[in-house]
Amino acid sequence: MDIFKASLVLFISIYIVSGSVDAAYFNVMRYGAAGNGKTDDSGAFLKAWRETCGAKEPSVMVIPSGRTFLVKPMTFGGPCNSGSVNIQTFGNVIAPEMSSWNHDDYRSWLVFNSVEGLTIHGSGQFDGRGSSWWKCRMDHKCSHAPTAFLANNCNHLKIIGVYFVNAPMFHIVINGCDEVAISNIHITAPEESVNTDGIHIGNSRNVHIDHSIIGTGDDCVSVGDYSSYVFISNITCGPGHGISVGSLGAGKSSAAVEMIRVSSCTFIKTMNGARIKTWQGGSGYARDIKFEDIFFDSVDNPIVIDQYYCNGAHNCGTQKTAVKVSDVTFRGLRGTSTKEVAINLACSETVSCTGITLENIQVKHVKREKSTISYCINAHGISHSPVSPPVPCLS
Repeated sequence: MDIFKASLVLFISIYIVSGSVDAAYFNVMRYGAAGNGKTDDSGAFLKAWRETCGAKEPSVMVIPSGRTFLVKPMTFGGPCNSGSVNIQTFGNVIAPEMSSWNHDDYRSWLVFNSVEGLTIHGSGQFDGRGSSWWKCRMDHKCSHAPTAFLANNCNHLKIIGVYFVNAPMFHIVINGCDEVAISNIHITAPEESVNTDGIHIGNSRNVHIDHSIIGTGDDCVSVGDYSSYVFISNITCGPGHGISVGSLGAGKSSAAVEMIRVSSCTFIKTMNGARIKTWQGGSGYARDIKFEDIFFDSVDNPIVIDQYYCNGAHNCGTQKTAVKVSDVTFRGLRGTSTKEVAINLACSETVSCTGITLENIQVKHVKREKSTISYCINAHGISHSPVSPPVPCLS
């Protein structure tokens, strides 16, 4: 970690507790944690959490530096007595190897449930040790793998400065939360890892994600059903599948997604860039979405609306219904594409895309001697010059 990042995390740590002179501190070492990376420290973490959550004053659970803590799947439950609960993370927290998991625990590793005012901050690392899970899934021996970090019904949540690596599946899932701020974090997993989304947002609102570096085997950030007022900015994404709204409407489900803003982001050698993806047969809407000030560096599919999303399968078939996509703006997007089709607007035959705006777009082929083109079907809206490659279906 560079000096600037270390200073920033230290400043944030001081700032978070500076207004809480009487904060109570609960170091996991005091509760029997070994911190040697081999001994199961789950019991110590649970005891420290119970004290932290039970404190009436602002409280801080401390995971100290210089140690590695082996923690099995567990739930940090609320509600807590104080509306200000902090976890200072400076050490490394690792998941058990796949062979040590019980079948009942396969859904998630670390769960925070109904904790109001939770802040997780520091320079420590959560390591999901997911390589065995990825192999199991690639060999078609496993149909599922655990999410590494799940925040469920946690309002006023902050995650600052922490590292997340090698999750078995999704790294961070935000579900049913209101007022979330995620900043200055790192999320990394190999490009070939399976379904290792960086951050997935579902059924949540007022979510801010900024100034972070995310490189995984799937979406850097994905916005799921029933999410609104999501603001994503200053993200460096790569490798991965880009930043996606969706997928929405799977299994003929209904979606309600609106007021999504993605700005000032950089995509480096990703499969996709700015993407909206919906399944045929769904219903509901995805609307008021803006991608602005985006830079692409050797991206396969820079700009995508895909209403025929099939998750790699074939012959999903055209259905009579689809999620309505409307009022989508791509503005100030530039950079290079590895493929000829740099702009792909593939909208449903039954529910076309409306209110699509392209403005100030400049996407060239990564090879100077080649040109880029657009593909457009059932998309309606307007194109403000300059737009390169041009999109003839937009007036």
